[in-house]
Amino acid sequence: MAPSTGHRAADQAAETTAPAPAAPLTLEERLVLVNTHMTARLDEAAVAYEVKTAHIVTEPVDLGDVVTVPLTPTLQPPPPHPTPVAALLQRAHHRLLTGGWCSGALVDEDGALCMLGAIRTEAHGDRGLEAGAVAVLLDAIRRKFGDVDSVPSFNDAHTSGRIPLSMLDQASGLADTRSL
Repeated sequence: MAPSTGHRAADQAAETTAPAPAAPLTLEERLVLVNTHMTARLDEAAVAYEVKTAHIVTEPVDLGDVVTVPLTPTLQPPPPHPTPVAALLQRAHHRLLTGGWCSGALVDEDGALCMLGAIRTEAHGDRGLEAGAVAVLLDAIRRKFGDVDSVPSFNDAHTSGRIPLSMLDQASGLADTRSL
């Protein structure tokens, strides 16, 4: 029996009708697709690297030969100035950096020192050396800040040790320049 013309027209219409367009991919679907593609490319690159470097001979590293250093750096004092007053001011600066700075006392309850306390501590009882260092420090302070009564009053006028430490450093350079 021959197919009816009604069925033939329906078959022809079905053959010529294009399939419905696919819905666009969601962001998640696109990310999965890209991830799969990139993983395949990285795997290929890893194999290519292994093939290209297989002929290179390497020796294992002996961990005993590896140099290790502390993870936290420690403050090391700079090389001392050759002159005694400059070296004293430099040591006082380093002591405040490492031991802490305070105001209102030579030494606070935590062991932090003021500028004069650091100079006294580092002078180890040498009153002449201490006096020379205080005179140079006061001169350096007055050069920058004008008329200041004393080193302790300058120290106590600050709420942080940043400026007093800076002045100790400048004073040690000034003493070195003067060969004191």
